[in-house]
Amino acid sequence: MRFFKPPRLQTFSFLFSMPLIDLGVHHILFKERLWEDWRIWVFSYPLIFLIGALSWYSHISYDNLVEKKYPDLNQSMQRILLKTLVVVIIMPPSILLILFVYDRFSIFGYHWSERDMWMGLILGWCVNLIFETLYEMDYMLTKYKESVQEKESLRQLSEKQEFDTLKGQVNPHFLFNCFNTLSSLITEDRVRAEKFLDELSKVYRYLLRNNEDGLTTVQNEIRFIESYYQLLQTRHGEAVQINTEIDKRYDQYLLPSLSLQLLVENVVKHNVLSKNKPLVIDIFTTAGNKLVVNNNLQRRTVKAPSNNVGLDNIRAKYALLKQPGFQVLEDKNNFTVVLPLIWNNGIEGRQLLTAGRLMNT
Repeated sequence: MRFFKPPRLQTFSFLFSMPLIDLGVHHILFKERLWEDWRIWVFSYPLIFLIGALSWYSHISYDNLVEKKYPDLNQSMQRILLKTLVVVIIMPPSILLILFVYDRFSIFGYHWSERDMWMGLILGWCVNLIFETLYEMDYMLTKYKESVQEKESLRQLSEKQEFDTLKGQVNPHFLFNCFNTLSSLITEDRVRAEKFLDELSKVYRYLLRNNEDGLTTVQNEIRFIESYYQLLQTRHGEAVQINTEIDKRYDQYLLPSLSLQLLVENVVKHNVLSKNKPLVIDIFTTAGNKLVVNNNLQRRTVKAPSNNVGLDNIRAKYALLKQPGFQVLEDKNNFTVVLPLIWNNGIEGRQLLTAGRLMNT
């Protein structure tokens, strides 16, 4: 038979209170004789302690069965009512049994009195009510914490799944566009197509590794966008220009992986590219831990097909990360996106830095 192991609170509360309860019971039984007869302390005191321990263990075992039957917070009323039965119905017979045994066998000359009975019942009721209330409050608090933790775990799991879905949107979208470019180059210029394919393989190795992390450092993202720029130049030549100006102190700050690639791709898709009037994309950091991507506006007359992956993807990632500050600004001459940079605590940064080393291999 497997015995119930009492929780720490119940065990410590019993060990602390039972000596005092034992003293109270003996004062009811023997009054001033308690301090005069050493035999009471040697023989009777341990006996009442043992009876109290058995009664306490039976009590908390019963409570445990009730908690297993009605474990939820919305079942507290049923649980409290059943636990109250211990105080009202089970406890009085225990007190009366002690008085009866001591009177029946005249232990240390004890004789029954109605006053002793009422004092014993009042002592038992008070003690049981106090500790039953304490145990139930501890149980409800524990259940409440578990409920909060479960909700938080479910929320984090849901956000992780959503974040993974957002990450998964990037690779197929990026690869599809690159293959379209490569297909055009093959028919136009095989040498440039080979160069483009070589650059694409380097970039995609980095992209695959870095997209697994969800976050990357500014330094890694800038290295990646510089390689990505080589792909754009292979296809568009001087019609696209990217200028970067990054304060070194922001190198190890974090941002969602491939944010810059999505933004640059979005700019190229929706603007006219011309050698006479190049599309200029400026990427720079500003005070307040922000990375800015700005381009001159020269909208296409015919809108390019879009699946809304770019800006919506980045905005959704920042929302899931609970990082405010993502902004999209537009006037008649410029289109600007502001990316808030996330402070890197160092541990995650060391893990993410490995992804950047792929660009040097």
